[in-house]
Amino acid sequence: MSSTQFNKGPSYGLSAEVKNRLLSKYDPQKEAELRSWIEGLTGLSIGPDFQKGLKDGIILCTLMNKLQPGSVPKINRSMQNWHQLENLSNFIKAMVSYGMNPVDLFEANDLFESGNMTQVQVSLLALAGKAKTKGLQSDVDIGVKYSEKQQRNFDDATMKAGQCVIGLQMGTNKCASQSGMTAYGTRRHLYDPKNHILPPMDHSTISLQMGTNKCASQVGMTAPGTRRHIYDTKLGTDKCDNSSMSLQMGYTQGANQSGQVFGLGRQIYDPKYCPQGPAADGAPAAAGDCPGPGES
Repeated sequence: MSSTQFNKGPSYGLSAEVKNRLLSKYDPQKEAELRSWIEGLTGLSIGPDFQKGLKDGIILCTLMNKLQPGSVPKINRSMQNWHQLENLSNFIKAMVSYGMNPVDLFEANDLFESGNMTQVQVSLLALAGKAKTKGLQSDVDIGVKYSEKQQRNFDDATMKAGQCVIGLQMGTNKCASQSGMTAYGTRRHLYDPKNHILPPMDHSTISLQMGTNKCASQVGMTAPGTRRHIYDTKLGTDKCDNSSMSLQMGYTQGANQSGQVFGLGRQIYDPKYCPQGPAADGAPAAAGDCPGPGES
């Protein structure tokens, strides 16, 4: 089998977009720090190309044996592809036994075919942080030290006592108090002594919470049942005396008793339509003639 890299065509469309996005996350500065750290521990030179210097897995397996002796018992130095892939697989298994988180691992093809060098960089940085956590001393300060596990063991009595404690999810009373509150039903004086206003109101004063009488009065009001004169003093009209009927009792200025008689007979005829002919001269009235005045 040839030692050359597997042939793989260029990426297009979505695949090219994903590849470019992964390459944009690759940090050249972190690569330089990883190069110095690996070469300082192994004593081996990676070369100018970081990916090609690590793809055979020899330097990485040597690194794991420095961090954890015997983690990779056999290192293949053959230039055949399947031997190089075996070295990378053994390196990944050694990282798992070293205590690495599975989400921080990379696949063999990510490095061998340069499929995802960003994930390779993340895995090596996590490995450096794990080594620092275990106390490895290095001239290159790289990686983040993991926090140590803080485990607490409580007895049954303490666990039962914790069941009586109200959790913060149910609310808290540390940010509120009843300071300055009075008993229910007690009068509250609406003034602030810091403003140096009048002293507290006595118990005979009605609080503003009960209403106010400063904006209303009974000026001009009469006793209930008293006659009200419907006139306006500004118009200069005369006041109605007690013998005058108020307009509320009716209105008589548009009607009169002109032409009305009381107790007298009413002539049921109209002189406009009943002429005074022979009946008025003493001649006998014919049947059907209208009776004259005073006739029956």
